[in-house]
Amino acid sequence: MTRLRICSYNIHKGFSQFNRRMVVHDLRDRLRTLNADLMFLQEVQGMHSGHAQNQPDWPAMPQHKFLAHGVWPQVAYGGNAVHRQGHHGNAVISKLPILKADNLDISLTRFERRGLLHCTLELPDGHTLHAICVHVSLTDSQRRRQLATLADLVQKLPAADPLIIAGDFNDWRGKANAWLVHRMGLQEVFTQLGGGPARSFPCRLPLLTLDRIYVRGLRPLTARVLGGAEWAGISDHAPLLAELECP
Repeated sequence: MTRLRICSYNIHKGFSQFNRRMVVHDLRDRLRTLNADLMFLQEVQGMHSGHAQNQPDWPAMPQHKFLAHGVWPQVAYGGNAVHRQGHHGNAVISKLPILKADNLDISLTRFERRGLLHCTLELPDGHTLHAICVHVSLTDSQRRRQLATLADLVQKLPAADPLIIAGDFNDWRGKANAWLVHRMGLQEVFTQLGGGPARSFPCRLPLLTLDRIYVRGLRPLTARVLGGAEWAGISDHAPLLAELECP
């Protein structure tokens, strides 16, 4: 059996809740304590010329490379929101080899830029693992269309290959499980182990179940929301940490 420790986290572009301070260095230190094999990160700042000028400690390299440097040798990034000063999007950082990465822009308006970052990875036994990092819309009608696009992508993947879909689903109305679990046969890790999705937003007093981890061909072993003072000042979301077993 291969065991994988994974984390899903909306990092809020490296700033604390309400953008009070830049925390990307603290974020990197916290992530390294998790000993995760695979990280699904949303709102990753690929480039921002304004922050680079105004923040004395702003990293010289893109956030996904800065966070991964020295620990996770494999990185993939999909920039979805492009603006005058730079861009941000989703990232996967991994200790497993990333064989291929494709970014699918699922934006439906110019005000909300969203994407699916699909990575094909190699497990230690040589088998293929598919990992999809997700960030979907705040509005219900757009989410439905974006989840339909996700479903189309999943249906094209080999059914025998294990699959992890993780990220910020903005699913405050609790409809994503009906689509992805009941219609597509995926397992939501926190629902499988604890009876319902994790409360992950806002970070200081999590009430809403915005973030999810869905799997196929993997067995959930443990799952928890990371809270407390050490995480509350890092982002507006709380990170999800899970351990999975792959036969």
